[in-house]
Amino acid sequence: MKLPYFPGCTLKTTATNLEIPALEVAKRLGIEMIELDRWNCCGVVSYLVSDDLMKHLAPVRNFLRVQEMNAKGIVENENRLVTLCSMCYNTLSLSNKRMQKNPDDLQKINDFMHREETKYDGSVEVVHLLPIIRELGWEAVRKQVKKPLKNIKVASYYGCMLLRPKDVGIDDAEDPKILEELVSALGGETIDWDSGSRCCGSYHTVNNKDIVVNLSKGIIDDARKNGADVIITSCPLCAFNLDSRQKDIMEKYPEFESMPVVFFSQLMGAAFDIEKEKLGWEANYISPEILFNY
Repeated sequence: MKLPYFPGCTLKTTATNLEIPALEVAKRLGIEMIELDRWNCCGVVSYLVSDDLMKHLAPVRNFLRVQEMNAKGIVENENRLVTLCSMCYNTLSLSNKRMQKNPDDLQKINDFMHREETKYDGSVEVVHLLPIIRELGWEAVRKQVKKPLKNIKVASYYGCMLLRPKDVGIDDAEDPKILEELVSALGGETIDWDSGSRCCGSYHTVNNKDIVVNLSKGIIDDARKNGADVIITSCPLCAFNLDSRQKDIMEKYPEFESMPVVFFSQLMGAAFDIEKEKLGWEANYISPEILFNY
C-alpha cells in the first residue's frame, strides 16, 4: 500500500520521535508513506469563519500535490492523504470538507492559484494513520509484536483534534476506542479514566503557561490515580504540554510524580522491537526507556 503522506512542520523539528517510528511501523505493516513533494504548512489551525477563505489556501495546495503524485504515477489511484499529527489532520480535514461542500469557494481558491498546473477537484480524502491501521486489522498488528507490552498500563490520550468536530473525528467523541484497541493488540493494558479527551491547554503554553501547568497536572494525576504507567498521544502540542511541561509542574507542585508521555508510534515501535535509535526516546523529556526495557 503506497499512500501520499503529509508530515507537517513539527514532525521535521521537535516531533521527529513521532514521525521516524511511525514510518518504521508502517513499513512493517506493509504501508509505504510517500512524502508529498513541495508540501507546505497546513496553517496549524482551521479557520471557521465563513468570510476568510484565504486561510484555506495552504491546505488546498497540499491537496494539489496528491493529485500530482497520481498523475505522475508515484501512487496509483490513491487519493487518501495520510497524516500523523492530530492538528494537521484536523486542519486539513476541515478545509477539505469546506472545499467539497462549497463549489464556489473551491472555484475561488483555484482561480487564486492560477500559477498551479492543476486545479483541485475535491477528490482527496484526508486520513490519519490510526484508522488505516485499524482497517488492516488488529490481528495484523499482533503478528508484528515481538516484545508484548506485558504489565504496562497505558492511558490513551486523544486530546481535542482527533475527535472533534464529529464530521472529521476518527472515532466516537464520547466513547473513543481506537487507541485502546491498539494498546490491546500490542499486548498492553488500557486504563479507564476521565481525561482522555480533556484539553491540555493547547497554545496557552506560549503566553499563559500556568494554565497549561494546571491542566496538564490534572490529566497526568488522573492517569496515575487510575493506575497508568505511561500516556500515549498523536499530537505534538499535547505531547509538549504533557511531557516537557512536567518540569514546570514539578517546580510549582514539588509533590508531583512524573510520568512518561510517548507517541503512539513509539509505543508500537517498542512492541515491534524496532531499533532504539529509531524510536527517538532522547526527544522525550521524561525518559520511557526503563519502562520498555531499552
